[in-house]
Amino acid sequence: MATSSLIPFKIHPRVFSALGADLVTSDVVAIIELVKNSYDAFASNVWVRFDVDDEGNDFIEIEDDGYGMTKGIIENVWSVVATPHKQDNPFAEVGDKKRRVSGEKGLGRLAVARLGQNLEMLTKSKKEPCWQINLDWGDISNAESMKGCHFSFQEFEEGRPFRKTGTLLRISNICSEWNEEMIDELKDNLSRLISPFRASIDFAIHFYVPKYIPDGIVKIESPKFLRKPKYKIKGNADKHGNLFCSYSFKSVSDDATRKADTTWTWEQIYKSLDKERKLKDLKADKAICGIFSFEIRAWDIAPDDVEEIGESFGVKKTLIRKAIRTHKGISVYRDDILVLPKSENARDWLGLDLRRVSKVGTRLSTSQIVGHVSISADENPKIGDTTDRERLVATREAKEFEAILECAVKILENERDEDRIRRNIEKPLDDLFENLSATELLAEVISIAEDGESAAKTVPLLKAFNKSLDKTRKIIQERFVYYSRMATVGTIAQMLIHEIRNRTTVFGAFLKVLRKTYTELPEEVETCFVQSDNAIDCLERLADTFSPLANRSFKRRKRSSNLKDNITRCLDLCHNDIEKSNIATSVANATDMNVAVDPGELDAILLNLISNSIYWLTQVPEDKRTIKFKAYLVNNGARLRIGVDDSGPGIPDEYVEKVMYPGVTRKPGGIGMGLTVASELVSEYGGRMTIKHPGALGGASFLFDLPIKK
Repeated sequence: MATSSLIPFKIHPRVFSALGADLVTSDVVAIIELVKNSYDAFASNVWVRFDVDDEGNDFIEIEDDGYGMTKGIIENVWSVVATPHKQDNPFAEVGDKKRRVSGEKGLGRLAVARLGQNLEMLTKSKKEPCWQINLDWGDISNAESMKGCHFSFQEFEEGRPFRKTGTLLRISNICSEWNEEMIDELKDNLSRLISPFRASIDFAIHFYVPKYIPDGIVKIESPKFLRKPKYKIKGNADKHGNLFCSYSFKSVSDDATRKADTTWTWEQIYKSLDKERKLKDLKADKAICGIFSFEIRAWDIAPDDVEEIGESFGVKKTLIRKAIRTHKGISVYRDDILVLPKSENARDWLGLDLRRVSKVGTRLSTSQIVGHVSISADENPKIGDTTDRERLVATREAKEFEAILECAVKILENERDEDRIRRNIEKPLDDLFENLSATELLAEVISIAEDGESAAKTVPLLKAFNKSLDKTRKIIQERFVYYSRMATVGTIAQMLIHEIRNRTTVFGAFLKVLRKTYTELPEEVETCFVQSDNAIDCLERLADTFSPLANRSFKRRKRSSNLKDNITRCLDLCHNDIEKSNIATSVANATDMNVAVDPGELDAILLNLISNSIYWLTQVPEDKRTIKFKAYLVNNGARLRIGVDDSGPGIPDEYVEKVMYPGVTRKPGGIGMGLTVASELVSEYGGRMTIKHPGALGGASFLFDLPIKK
C-alpha cells in the first residue's frame, strides 16, 4: 500500500489584486463597502472625497468619526482578509446604543486594492494614540510568497487628525479614471445606502468632488417628494409566510384618496405560483423565510403625470425622473443597511421588468417604484446576498421571500389599476366626448371679435381648451387601453374554443369508430373508453364556458338547464380544489328546477362564483369553510332567484359597489373579468346580479335571477 503525504495549500500574494477585481464587482461597489465599514464603526458621519494632491495626482479619501481601531484590532483583525470578526461580533455598541454590523465577509481590504495602488490609513480609538498604516498593493502582488507581504505600522506624530476618534483612508495611484457618469452613479448609490424611508438613522454621508460638483461638500439624501407617492403599499409577512398589506392612493391633482387592506395566506401565495417554482423546494403548508416588513411606493411617469408632480411639489420634471430612477426598484435592507441591489445591473433582481412585458400599462416596472424591504439577521438568517452582492443566495427561504414580495407587487398593481382606470371608466363616454366640443370656445371667440378685442385675448381661452383636450385624450386613451385588454381576453377565448373543439371532434370520431367496430370491449379498455368519453364531455363544457367571452354575438342553443345538475357538475369540476382546501358544500333541494338558460352559460356564471369563493375561503380557518347554494321563485313563479353564499372574509365596504366592474380585482395577477362576465350573462337573460352585504354566512353572498323554463 502506497504511503500518502500531506501537501499544504499555498496562497500567492496576487490573491489580493485578483480577488479585489473579481469579488468586488465595480469601483462604485468598492467605495460603498468602505462606507459600510464606517457605519459598522458606529460613525455618525462619513466623508467621501475625490481630490488632487499638491503634485496633481488624484486620490480618494473615506473619513469617518467612528470609534477607530486599536493596535490589537489592526494586528489581529484588519490584517486578516476574510476575517470572521464581524460574524463573531455582529453588533457594534457605544454606550447604550447598538448597531447590527453590515459586513460579514471581511473583504474591505480587497475593495481598497481594487481602487488604487497605495493606501495611507490613519485611525484613532478612544484610549490609544493615532496609528498610521502605509501599504503598497504592487509590492505585495510582486512578492514571492505571503512571507514577503507586509505593511508599515507606526504612531502618527504630525498632529491631531480627528476631533475625537475616527478612521481616514487615503487611496492614491488610482486604478480607474473616474468620470462624471461614475461619480453620478456613486452619488446615487450612496443615497440608497440608508433606506430613504427611515429618517431616524444617525448616519450621514457627505460628498466632495470639486471637479464635477462645484457646490463644495454636499450631504447625500433622497428628495423630499419621494415621501409622498401617488400609490403606496406597506405591510409585513409573519413567521408562516402570511402577507398583510395596507394600500393607499393619493391623487396629485385633486383631493381624491382611497385605502384598502388585504390579507394573503401563504397557501394562496403558493397556489398563485407557476408549477416550476412550486417544485423548487417550496412547501404549500408554510413558509420559513421569517418575519419581514416592506413599503413600496409607485408613481405614474408619463409626461402628463410628471408635469403634475412637478407643479404640485415645485420640482423640475427632469429631477423627478432622475430621483425615481436613482432609487428605482425594490431594495433590501438588513438591519437598516442596504443589502441588495448594489449596482445598476441588479436593480431588477426580482424580475419585475421581465414579467411586465406581457402586460405593459398594468404591471409596474422598476423605473416606476421605490421599494424598501426590511429584514434582519436574527429573523431572516437564511436570506443572504451572494459574495458579489448582486443577488440573493438561492435558498428555500430566499425563494419564499421573493414569492411573497411578488405577491405584494401584484396587489399594488391591481389596486393602482382601479385608481387609474376606474375613476375614468365610471364616467359615461358621452360626458367625455362632450369635452371635445369647441362650440362654447367658438362662441367666446366670436364674442371677443365682435367687441373689437385683439386676437391676444383668445390665447387664455385656447390654452384652457388645449389643456382640457389633453386631459380628455389621456382619459380616452386609458379607457381604450382597458377595452383592448378585454378584447384580448376574447381573442384568447376564441383560440381556446377553436383548439378544444378541433381536438374533441377528431377524438370523438375515433371513439365512435371504436365502439362501432368492437361491440364488446375488454374491461380495462371499456374503463378507458368511458374515461375518454367523459373527458371529451368536460372539454366541450369548458368550450361552452368560454363561448360568452369569445363572442358577444354568441347564439344561445335552444337548451334549458337543470340548476341542481349544473351546480353538481361545476362542483365536480372544482373537486380537487374544494377537497384540498377542506371546503364543505351544501345544495338546497329547491335548486332542482329547470331554467331557460344555456348550460354552458349557466356553468360560466356558477364557475366564476364558485372559484371566487374557493379562493377567498382559504383565508379563514379550515373548520369554517362553507359554500351554500339556495333558490326560490320570484315574479309570480316566472323567475328563479339563486343565492351563492360563502363563509369567507367577505367583501370590504369600499369594494361592494365596484366588485363587478370590469378590471376590478383584489387577486394578485387577476384580470377582474370573472364577476363582470357572470353579471353580464345574467343581464342577457333579463336578470340582475346583486350582492348581499354582509353575507348570509358572514362572507360573500351573491344573488341573481334567471327565467324558469316554460
